[in-house]
Order: sequence, then C-alpha cells, then structure tokens
Amino acid sequence: MTIKLILGLSGLLLTAHVCAQDVAPAPANEVASSPTAVVEVPYVALQRQWEQAKYNTPQAEREKALEALSNQAKAVLAEHPKDAPTLIWSAIVLSSYAGEKGGLGALSLVKEAKRLLEQAIEVDPNALNGSAYTSLGSLYYQVPGWPVGFGDSDVAREMLDKALATAPDSIDANYFYGDFLLSEEDYAGAIEKFEKALQAAPRPGRELADSGRRQEVEAGLAKARAEL
Repeated sequence: MTIKLILGLSGLLLTAHVCAQDVAPAPANEVASSPTAVVEVPYVALQRQWEQAKYNTPQAEREKALEALSNQAKAVLAEHPKDAPTLIWSAIVLSSYAGEKGGLGALSLVKEAKRLLEQAIEVDPNALNGSAYTSLGSLYYQVPGWPVGFGDSDVAREMLDKALATAPDSIDANYFYGDFLLSEEDYAGAIEKFEKALQAAPRPGRELADSGRRQEVEAGLAKARAEL
C-alpha cells in the first residue's frame, strides 16, 4: 500500500503549506534583533531544509533526507512543544517522509502528523495563515479510510474550506483543494482552484517552494483539463 502525500505541507505548505508554506522566513539580520524572529528560528530551519529535500534532492535520496529531517523535527519539537508553527512544520516533514516511505510504516507517520496538526489548531488555529487546516485536509483525502486509516473526504473538504476561508489567495490552499477535487472527479472545480493557485503572488524567500508548487499545480491543471 502506498500513501499518496505531498506536505506541504504542505507547503503544509504546507507550507509548506504549507501549510506554513505561505510565510516567508525571517531575514538573517532580524534573528538577533527581533524577539519574534527568535521564536520563528526553529520552524524556519525545518522549512528551509524541507524545501531542499522536497524540491532539490534526487528521488533516490529523498526518503533518506526526509527521514533525517524527521528526526531533527522531533528534537526541535521537544524544545518547542507548544509552538504552533513548529507543530505544523513537524507534521509537514512527517507527512512528506511518509509519502516517500509508503507502506504500513507510513501510516503510523501520518497518524502522528495528524495529531500534531490537531494540536497546532488547539494552540492557534490561525498560525501561519491557517496552514494546519490545509495540511490536515490533505491528509484526510490522501490517507486510506477505515479500517486501514482515517481518510474521510467530507472531513477533508471541511478542513480545506477552513484553510481557504483563512487564506483565500494561498497557492498551497488552492492547490490542495484543487488536488482534492481532482480526486473527487470534480474536474471543473479542480480547474478553478488550480487557476486560482497560479494567480498567487510570489512569496519572498520561498522561491524554491513556489517554483516546485507551481509545477505541481500545472500538472494537476493539465490532468483536470484532459479529464473534463
């Protein structure tokens, strides 16, 4: 059994999209002077390394890179257990690792990612532009349903609706909603969301993530148009 996952997060993520994907990392010269930047450092490090593993690492090496990053995420989370952005990015890393790993071992990873995202929503549902809803929605439509997993298309739609309500112009929220609608064979709806995703403004400091996500959006758009 292979679990189809893209998380971002994405790009959470998701951003990733993440997901946390919609928030640019703090400039290096702000880290020492800004109290906010100090809080952001843990998740920004995970975000940057996830982008490299996801979009700039050969397929043959990606699983190992994400496994190492998942171990790093555990250590970061142990130091910041109640920080919503860190919870979100830890979940994105786990989900992405699960997507590369596949099989029953991946299912335990996505269940843990789900738990972290639910915890992030409890801490701050608006963190990183509601990215936890995007990531959680993507899990609900990509993970198998009962009795194997927790997948549920109705819950996926609910989560993705909340993500778009929080960040209607997000490239990640629109991409994942489009991908969900594509899986539901709502091709016209998918095209609408994919086209909206392509209209998203560039994210400063997220050039690699934007480039990779746009390629995914364009691939989904081409598939939806072919099926319509």
